[in-house]
Formats: sequence, C-alpha cells, structure tokens
Amino acid sequence: MRNVVISGGGRGIGRAIALAVAEPGAHVVITGRTVEALEATAHELRAHGAEATAVPMDVADHASVARGFRRIADLVTSVHVLVNNAGVGGGEAVQGSDIERWRRTLDVNLFGMYLVTRECLPLMPDESRIVNLSSVLGRFGVPGYTAYCAAKHGVIGYTRALALELAPRRITANALVPGWVDTTMATQGMTQGAAATGLTFDAFRTQALDAVPIKRIIQPEEVARLAKFLAAPESGAITGQTYNICGGQTMD
Repeated sequence: MRNVVISGGGRGIGRAIALAVAEPGAHVVITGRTVEALEATAHELRAHGAEATAVPMDVADHASVARGFRRIADLVTSVHVLVNNAGVGGGEAVQGSDIERWRRTLDVNLFGMYLVTRECLPLMPDESRIVNLSSVLGRFGVPGYTAYCAAKHGVIGYTRALALELAPRRITANALVPGWVDTTMATQGMTQGAAATGLTFDAFRTQALDAVPIKRIIQPEEVARLAKFLAAPESGAITGQTYNICGGQTMD
C-alpha cells in the first residue's frame, strides 16, 4: 500500500491532490484545521477506492504537528509521499501592519512546512517523494504582500536545500508554483485586491486574469495532476526543481 500525507488536504488544491492520488491500494491521510472539511473530503476519497484518514492539525503549532504524526504513525508504518500544501493568504502594507498576522503568515506557509517535514521524515523510506506548494509570489514581489512573498520565496529555497539534504536517500523534493487557482483562497485574495484598489470584485478579477498570458484561471485539478506526476515512483530523477503552473505569469 502507498501511503500519502497531504497537509491542508480538506479543501482547494490539497483536496484536488488528495482526489488525484486516491485509488485502490492507497491510504491518503489529509490534515487541516477544519474537521468538517477534512471528513467530507475523506468520504470522497473512500468513494474512489482509497483508504482515507482525516487528522486535525495546525501546521504552525509544533505540539499539534507532533500529536498528529503520533496518530499517523499508529495508522501506517511508512509514508511514501508528503505533500506540504497547507497555507494562508492575505496581505497588508508593512507600515502599521499587524505583527502577529505577519508572523502567522510565515509560520503557516513556511515554518509549518519545516515542522511537518521534520515529523514525517522518520516515517519515510528511501525513494519517497516530497512536493511543496509555493506560489508565483515566490517568484516575484507584490506590494502589500511582503509576508506572503517572503514565505513563498522561502519555500523554493527550502525545497532546493532539502532536495540536496535528502539526495543520499533518493528522497526527492520539488516545489510547485501556481498562479491564480480557482479556490476559496483566490476568491479572498481577489476580494482583498478589489477593496485595496477601489475596483469591484468582477473588475479586479478581469484585470488579474488579463495579466495571465493564457487569460484564464487555473483549476485545482490541473495543479493536482502535476503534483501526482512528481509524487510518482517513476519521477525519481527529478529533485530540487520548481515547476510553474501559472498560465505564463512567470517563466523563470
């Protein structure tokens, strides 16, 4: 049986990845803070023929992560794939910003990735796979999003260093860089952007997608298919790489 752990697996991109890897012979463990969303997604995964377990976890809280992985270790003897997907959005100008909100953005999006990986690695055999979620804001800066940009840039550097650290065990680590993806987080980001610029939501959404060369929003399932490829046993020669799936917003 192939065991997969996905943080933030109850909704959005995490849910789509969980559904992509849910098949007979897989045990998909999804973690997150919203129990209702986790249980609903776990039900869907079982309908696809996979074993599924929902584990409540706040990735920014070491005690919560450690407690979650004690439960995971009771469920499975090994973890073959780890997807670090949990994240939060939002932004504000540095001057007058909320210090705790700034810190929380880094804690969830970057420090939490470290905590989850740290607890998961003892369960991972050689030739396992790690997929980390970054963002196009890990490729360029956006005013008012210093915390989010710092965290997502950090994910890319973290992934590259982790790949080298784990290379002797042939455990691969790669990062995904999505652009605007059709999720609740994107809707919240567009709502915030509209308020900051004085535009209506629809006007801001149109402006945002006009800046994407393919002129459309990305579906979570598109990101999930790339994550599934990088998580596959056949992808063992790919590590330390960063894959843009952003409709051409960035080509670095």
